[in-house]
Amino acid sequence: MEGADALADPVWGAAPPPWAPGRREETTRVIESREDTDRTWCLSEVDIFCDLSEPEMAAIADAAPMRTYTVGEMLFSPPQPCEVLFILKRGRIRVFRVSAEGRALTTAIINPGTIFGEMVLLGQRMYGNYAEALDDATVCVMSRDDVHRLLLSDPRIAARITAILGSRLADLEQRLSDTVFKSVAQRVASTLLTLIPAAPPARPLRPLAGHPQVALTHEQVAALAGTSRETVTKVLRELADRGVLRLGRGRITVLEPDRLRDEAG
Repeated sequence: MEGADALADPVWGAAPPPWAPGRREETTRVIESREDTDRTWCLSEVDIFCDLSEPEMAAIADAAPMRTYTVGEMLFSPPQPCEVLFILKRGRIRVFRVSAEGRALTTAIINPGTIFGEMVLLGQRMYGNYAEALDDATVCVMSRDDVHRLLLSDPRIAARITAILGSRLADLEQRLSDTVFKSVAQRVASTLLTLIPAAPPARPLRPLAGHPQVALTHEQVAALAGTSRETVTKVLRELADRGVLRLGRGRITVLEPDRLRDEAG
């Protein structure tokens, strides 16, 4: 699979750049999954495969081996461009670009149950893009040839992929607009809103869930919002003083989501 073998090698070597919020002193290799008991586990809850038969799921699982990444690891980068499609099962992924001056712009935050690396669907390499695991993540990796053979040839899947691409383009336009027109405090609030997990529907016999939480450090939030850690810490403390948030170690609890939405403009 072209480009997939390169994923097994560390991206940064021994010296990660300072703008990588999840950087580690030691990089680790991509670990091949040993989930032999259920080959379709990685795909079973992914939206675009929601109505496939077991044989169809098995064929896709055979072509999309499962891999795991630890928090802070890079899935791809300009030195290691890929021609593969990633299907995210677990964790969150940050896709971003870096300017010549070292400033990072987050272009997408990928949540479980969807795809990324979608440039492969358009016949292009992912030049200039980085993808970093914000949490420990599990993905399935599919080559461009298998994408065309198994996914784009199926009208059901192709239609859902088209919808994902359109939604991601709209999200990117919103992020670019926020970068230009919103204040830093508004961008921080918008970033937190984006990261709040979707609440499950309420059920009569199940109590309401507690306050939503964002499991990121101030440095990671700063990278996502396109500002400095010091500025993020100041904004978060101001929001906490007003009762909008509660701050913990590596965790931000949103006490008043509606007020946070107002803060985001």
